[in-house]
Amino acid sequence: MPLTRRHFNRLIFGSFALAALPPVAARAALVEGEDWRAITPPQPTDVPGKIEVLEFFSYGCPHCGSLNPLLKQWKSTLPEDVVLRRVPITFGRQAWANLACLFYALESLEALDRLDQAVFTALHEQRVKLYTEPAILEWLGDKEIDIQSFKDAFNSFDVQTKVGRSDYLAERYQIDAVPTLAVAGRYAVLGHKAQGMPDLLAIADQLIDRARNEGAAG
Repeated sequence: MPLTRRHFNRLIFGSFALAALPPVAARAALVEGEDWRAITPPQPTDVPGKIEVLEFFSYGCPHCGSLNPLLKQWKSTLPEDVVLRRVPITFGRQAWANLACLFYALESLEALDRLDQAVFTALHEQRVKLYTEPAILEWLGDKEIDIQSFKDAFNSFDVQTKVGRSDYLAERYQIDAVPTLAVAGRYAVLGHKAQGMPDLLAIADQLIDRARNEGAAG
């Protein structure tokens, strides 16, 4: 169960390796309303000729932190016609808006790959409260980041626009829980009976196959 606005601790997923559980496909066919839901109306995607997978997430979500290493491994296995994009959303919370700005600022400075998982670790294991710009700047002090360049990026129109665009996408995709994976602008992974994070990715794999068979590439 993803982290919802109302129920932050309903279920803690184990951080299993991708092979820890048999894939969903090996156990049962996917069930609409349990494994996935339709995105209505279907949404246009941004990568022509590709099947776009969006991960709606927040650094403020511990389950997103558990999924993140597996998602990176999964990304490396995706076929050439599939592209994964991550979408940090805020649910209207200023704290999460600052975390979304952190994501895009690190991305703009080409430091995201190096520090991405470290943000989750700081928040959820080290209990560093990275919810304000001063707290973020203090944390970055020993991370080999040019602080002025980061501040400029964090407060830039470009980053603010990207955060607004992310929240717009969350509204259009009717996202009320994170992490949520959306496939081809048509399907969202639910995973109500998922036994672990790998099940969510296995469902996404099947939805990718479905999108491909239906010719749903952007």
